[in-house]
Amino acid sequence: MTQNYGFLIDQSKCIGCHACSTACKSENQVPLGVNRTWVKYVETGAYPDVRRHFQVTRCNHCANPPCVRICPVTAMYQRDDGIVEFDPSICIGCKSCMQACPYDSIYLDPETNTAAKCTFCAHRVDVGLEPACVIVCPEHAILAGDLNNPASEISRKLVISKATVRKPEQGTGPKLFYINGNDWSLHPSASPAADSFMWADKITEQNVSAYQLPVIDGRVGAGSSRPVSKSYSKSGTPIRTSKEQGRPMNGPIQIGGRVAEHMVQTAYNAQHKIQWHWELPSYLVTKSIAGGLFMLLSLGTMFNIFNFESLTFLAAGFTAMVFMLITTVLLIKDLSQPKRFLNILLRPQWKSWVARGAYIMVTFTAVAGLWWLLEGAAQVGILPLETVATVRPFAAWIVFPFALGVVIYTAFLLGQAEGRDMWQNNLLPFQLFAQSMMVASGVFLIVNVFVSFPADLHSLLVSLFPASIAINLLLTLAGKFNSFASEVAMLAHREMTHGKFRNHYWWGGITLGHFVPLVLIFAFSTFAIPVAVACSVVGLFFYEYAFVMAPQYIPNS
Repeated sequence: MTQNYGFLIDQSKCIGCHACSTACKSENQVPLGVNRTWVKYVETGAYPDVRRHFQVTRCNHCANPPCVRICPVTAMYQRDDGIVEFDPSICIGCKSCMQACPYDSIYLDPETNTAAKCTFCAHRVDVGLEPACVIVCPEHAILAGDLNNPASEISRKLVISKATVRKPEQGTGPKLFYINGNDWSLHPSASPAADSFMWADKITEQNVSAYQLPVIDGRVGAGSSRPVSKSYSKSGTPIRTSKEQGRPMNGPIQIGGRVAEHMVQTAYNAQHKIQWHWELPSYLVTKSIAGGLFMLLSLGTMFNIFNFESLTFLAAGFTAMVFMLITTVLLIKDLSQPKRFLNILLRPQWKSWVARGAYIMVTFTAVAGLWWLLEGAAQVGILPLETVATVRPFAAWIVFPFALGVVIYTAFLLGQAEGRDMWQNNLLPFQLFAQSMMVASGVFLIVNVFVSFPADLHSLLVSLFPASIAINLLLTLAGKFNSFASEVAMLAHREMTHGKFRNHYWWGGITLGHFVPLVLIFAFSTFAIPVAVACSVVGLFFYEYAFVMAPQYIPNS
């Protein structure tokens, strides 16, 4: 019978001694500042009726692990016995697995710059020993064993106990079970965190979140908003802090003279870094321009939408290749192991949209670049013009699907990031297409400043640019009327539109990126197009920045 390993934690026995965390660090040589196992403290009640709840948190070794599917190089993999392992020697540090984990269980090792997490002490299990955390627990609160063996202690305990798991709605099939699991502990957004944890240093920055409670004279209550601490690592990387579910409409609820919100709070928890930063929003913009330009060139050729001129094609195609080069540089820069970039091409994991996207972009660059070279060769007399004209329609039909893939594949990549529910949006492929048409048609018009275009092409671009802005605006605002798939998605959207990133979203993405270009075009006609294009590109970056960053500020543990 195949083995299937899992954990069981009896929270009624846990005394919060951190022996498991310490043993894990010692056994696996886990660096300071990161954790494979940690103990979360949640306090409930008000003096003198107070209780502290402990929750041991770690990798759930899911039966259906999203981190394995999204890993582009098989560095994260699932063994036959159900243990989810990782190979740091091939990890490229793309950090996608961290976005896919709904439990905050994966971290970036500051010494190896690769992903790392609990491995179930597989090196011990393989020689018949139990994980280090199980051995050191003084209360026998942690059990580990084969879930498929009915005679194992963990199986017998699960039969007679009422156990629960974290986030079963994610469909990951977690195999970390809790006896007497406390809802305040299991759900990260259920209990607000204090300004600082007990015996845990924080480096703070003044910041107000739209849905954190105000504090008056050190107490949680109504009144003016308090500055909220945001933690940073030694390298300056922002670290998430927990946020509550919401706040009462008319101030705090009074229960027996006590403030209700103060009756539950997270007293201690591990701090987790934000892993994706400005590089990803930038790459979303640059690849939208590159793919969009070749989509327009291909569509024009395929359906004779405008008269084809080689000089126009060469200028626009060269611009697209420059933006594709910038995209590649941004992607490599964002890797914590950039020297291993070729692993994604040499040993791809085909279920991952990170790997699929890499091949889509490489193929697009190759076929679009070859088409561009053929047109250039015809211009300088190396190839006959008639030969290139014959090949041109076939080239357009081949390039278009790859150009479209470059633009929209990120929607499917973000769909695999199951730890960030706001990114799971069925409208996202269409929104990425509209964004691409918006910035690509705008950049195409900028190219027209330096190269003379056919009149029908210029007329098409002048109409397409404002139309795509309007369509993208409608798709963007439509997100406000979506029913959110989960509480995490709702909180992330609130953080984007009314929290930390509200200025990026409203003033940058909506106003600068959409309303200002439309006003400039309709008020000043074609004379304002260069300024309108610049506003749309910069505004799109601000929107993408808010879209990428906001979900990462919502804690998953």
